[in-house]
Amino acid sequence: MKRQILVIEDNKTLNSLIVSGLSNEYKVSSAYNWKQAKDYLDANEPDVIISDLKLPDAWVCDHIEYLINAAPTILLTAYANVGDAVMAIKAGVSEYLVKPILPEKLLLTIEKIIKTNELQFDCHFFKKNLKNEYKDYAMIGDTESFNKVKELILAVAPSDASVLITGESGTGKELIARHIHENSVRTERNFVVVDCCTIAENVFESELFGHEKGSFTGADRQKKGLIEEAKGGSLFLDEIGEIDPKIQTKLLRVIETGTFRRLGGNKVLNVNVRIISATNRQNLLEMGESGEFRSDLYYRLNVFSIVAPPLRERRKDIELLAHFFLKNHKFSQRIDKELTPGSIKKLNLYNWPGNIRELKNVIERSIILSGNSKKIKEQHLAFDAGQKQNSNVNISFSKNPSLDELTCEYLTMLLDEFSGHRYEVANILDISERSVYRMIKRYNLGD
Repeated sequence: MKRQILVIEDNKTLNSLIVSGLSNEYKVSSAYNWKQAKDYLDANEPDVIISDLKLPDAWVCDHIEYLINAAPTILLTAYANVGDAVMAIKAGVSEYLVKPILPEKLLLTIEKIIKTNELQFDCHFFKKNLKNEYKDYAMIGDTESFNKVKELILAVAPSDASVLITGESGTGKELIARHIHENSVRTERNFVVVDCCTIAENVFESELFGHEKGSFTGADRQKKGLIEEAKGGSLFLDEIGEIDPKIQTKLLRVIETGTFRRLGGNKVLNVNVRIISATNRQNLLEMGESGEFRSDLYYRLNVFSIVAPPLRERRKDIELLAHFFLKNHKFSQRIDKELTPGSIKKLNLYNWPGNIRELKNVIERSIILSGNSKKIKEQHLAFDAGQKQNSNVNISFSKNPSLDELTCEYLTMLLDEFSGHRYEVANILDISERSVYRMIKRYNLGD
């Protein structure tokens, strides 16, 4: 998608020359006075503004702050006035050029400004995400099913096709999405993760699309959304099946047109982003047929599909993954630990309903439970309590409960057992985290 340039120049001949000189590389719009320029900027956000210093209805220096808040700005003038140049640069103008302007110089200036803006944007993104907890991005595994996944990643990564990754919770869907991004032409740009389960429904639209100042109570400033943070890169929508139908419609528009509006805004914004989505729901297409999930959005997301196999179908990879987590754990112990043959056998016999995420947790717990011992033995492997099979549930009532009372009591018991962790409760109930969130809200069981 071409970058957008706004040329504000009252000389129609010069305006036309600038527009024609830039049109091969950029999408260029024209304005011949301040009123036209302001009308355009109230409805659009260009990547660069090129403006004459003197317009028929305005002295642009009086509106510098408005321009630079809208986009990086290049000022043009027929008179080389050092005072004006210094004032403009101090005010935040990106460049100050004297007419006549060489087309080659203008193109180079625009390219430099766009590159600088991208670097500043990426620097802000990386600084904001430096405090994220440790994550490993290695693709560990050598079974046939996992090697097939790696082949599919390499096949689809160079394209810009939307990818839908399906699989049970904990199978590494985000890892697959990240490797698609890292092997694509977008690898130098941002990989932005949107967890559709954990963002509260009442703020989801604002988080995804951003909002304008005053769009709702507490919106005291403009906020760019996660879609804008991903511009030029990849947007990973984890558990896409949980998003509200209203958001589905807006997301479909982004995919089809590359445009969107911030919450409370009128400007049509352009974004160049690759969509990678994931779901643990195997019935996403059926949800489309029943109206819970838009069928047209499903087909837009599922241009290319990858299935993340469960760990129980990758038993030869269990030991490889266990050793990897043992070597790359996040704790401070300096003892080199190793798994005994008995502990490896125990790992291989377990069915891993929580998949790779559960294996990682088990290994990290075993590091703690083994203390100063170099060997991790069978007794150090504590599997998730919520994943025990054939466990008995005992709930008593003083009267025959309604279904709502029964549900509320059982949910309360699970939240208490797992210290309020919705992911664990969702695994037990075999539903999504978003559904657990809705149930908690319905029964007033938490904030």
